[in-house]
Amino acid sequence: MDISEPAANRKNAIVWEVIIYGWCWLKALAERYKKLMVEFKNKVKKVGTDDPRRVTHSLKVGVALLLVSLIYYDKPLYGGFGSSTMWAVLTVVVVFEFRVGATLSKGINRVLATSVAGSLGLVVHHLACLTGDKVEPVLLCFSVFLLAAASTFTRFFPGVKARYDYGMVIFILTFSLVAVSAYKTDEILPVAGERLITILIGCVTCAVISIFLFPAWAGEDLHKLMFQNIEQLAVFLDGFGGKYFGEDTTVVTGKKSFLEGYKKILSSMHEEEALTNFARWEPPHGSFQFGYPWKHYLKIGKLTRRCAYRIEELHNCITSKMKAQSEFIKMIQDSCMDLGKESGITLQELSAAVKQMTYPKTAPKHIKNLKMTADNLKAILKMVTLENANVLEDVMSGAMVASLLVDIVGCIEDIAESIIELAHLAKFKGADPAVRQEKLSQQLGNIKVHL
Repeated sequence: MDISEPAANRKNAIVWEVIIYGWCWLKALAERYKKLMVEFKNKVKKVGTDDPRRVTHSLKVGVALLLVSLIYYDKPLYGGFGSSTMWAVLTVVVVFEFRVGATLSKGINRVLATSVAGSLGLVVHHLACLTGDKVEPVLLCFSVFLLAAASTFTRFFPGVKARYDYGMVIFILTFSLVAVSAYKTDEILPVAGERLITILIGCVTCAVISIFLFPAWAGEDLHKLMFQNIEQLAVFLDGFGGKYFGEDTTVVTGKKSFLEGYKKILSSMHEEEALTNFARWEPPHGSFQFGYPWKHYLKIGKLTRRCAYRIEELHNCITSKMKAQSEFIKMIQDSCMDLGKESGITLQELSAAVKQMTYPKTAPKHIKNLKMTADNLKAILKMVTLENANVLEDVMSGAMVASLLVDIVGCIEDIAESIIELAHLAKFKGADPAVRQEKLSQQLGNIKVHL
């Protein structure tokens, strides 16, 4: 018997183990990459389906870059602008935004800031040249320091920060580049002119494509956000009574209960401010004409969030699992449910009025009904507090719910008054243009709930 045979067998066994291990590793690696590809595909699909405008925006950016890149391939154009052609490409990359208003805001800020800073830089350069070689660099450095510091401080002003912050950054950058580069060249004026023209080409290209090729209007998004937020409040209040008092009428949208819909309103302030700022840069479009009162949406948004915070407290009352079978709860159940239902109906009417841009004629009627129901509920609370003080601890949760519902009625009245004001300012269908501004509050003044 050959003694080398066991060693050969062991060697073969080791080889087979390595092969099997390698095969399993490759198979696991393939499965892992397959899983990653599926996840990536799902993410891409989700991003595209959540807002199909993202796909068209990506294509629009590609078209804009393609057009400005043609300057490189056209010899007469490239010969006229030279290396300054690159500024057109850079401008498209930094200026083209998702919404029309954001693109116009950046484009106008960039052109104005470049023009003003470039002109000022040339003036400073000319004055510095008159002072001599020794004083010139000192004067240029001091001017850069002074204007950069002043411009940076100006950016802290809220109005400037909201609308012109990007322009101030470009102003600082352009002035510094002109002031520094002008010290070492004698042909600063032609170079500055070429760069300004190519930047203007880039901004105009972005603006034209953004406006005329599948535009995404910030004004439309802001308008949609307003009535959807009000509708979310209505959905919660409409189903709150059944959920709280044990009659489950949960309304489900997608995978989330109606209890979760209001939460996005709590953090909507920054989005509303950004959309309002962008909408003010946009030209008239659709039903939104020149001088449309975009800033009034901030007032409606603020009132909507105030109502949402009250609703969050109601939500906490639901999750606290209070005793829903107590005598006090039975006493206030009907009034609370009626108040919740009527609040939901009123907010639905207001949301529909904003959505359809029509005057909310039924708002005073609904709020009058809210006032009557709220008065009945307050009467019950007063009666229980005075005659049944010994059970105060047992009714604290229920009294809090009732009090919050009454507070919400006040919030709804303020929202209704603000929407009526918007209807007159924006000339919604059915609004009387003869109604003066000081008379707006009188339409709800006689039925205002005093809390």
